[in-house]
Amino acid sequence: MDDRHENLTNVSLITRIIAFLWDYVIISGYLILLFAVSFFARPWLIPLFTASSLSAEITGFLLITLPVYLYFSISEGLKWHATWGKRKMGIVVVGVRGQPIGLGRSLFRSALKFAPWELAHFTIWHMVAPPEYSDYLIYSLLIAVYGLVFIYLISPLKSKNNQTVYDSIAGTVVRSKYRTKIPHI
Repeated sequence: MDDRHENLTNVSLITRIIAFLWDYVIISGYLILLFAVSFFARPWLIPLFTASSLSAEITGFLLITLPVYLYFSISEGLKWHATWGKRKMGIVVVGVRGQPIGLGRSLFRSALKFAPWELAHFTIWHMVAPPEYSDYLIYSLLIAVYGLVFIYLISPLKSKNNQTVYDSIAGTVVRSKYRTKIPHI
């Protein structure tokens, strides 16, 4: 185990949720900024969202999902090993032996983590856009989104290391830098 991380302990699901809520403050700030800028950029954005479903999905991905994905990947894969919310809660993302995960593994972990989010965007877009896919497929995708979210939420409760499914696949764990279960804010 890496010397810097030898005192790491498991983190409860509640601590992880609180950390994500802190991170959602940053995400919400970004979305509010994006919404404000969209009023000025409207003439350039409308064609991107109306040209085709593919163009709309790519634009949505580039403006919403990609920045959030990069925020998590870079924050957890580089210097701090944690997003702002995780740092605030005193937790870090490390490899199963306590080593830093690096940017490559962090990018992979975040891709797995945000797959349901992006699948939800895809599905909702196709619910409101002109029909390209059958209702059966769209509703199946919605069920898959909710199923993945449920599995992601319940998996830390079933794992001895409190790992989510995406942590298990990526070979990562979220650990506390302190001996206490929930660090002081």
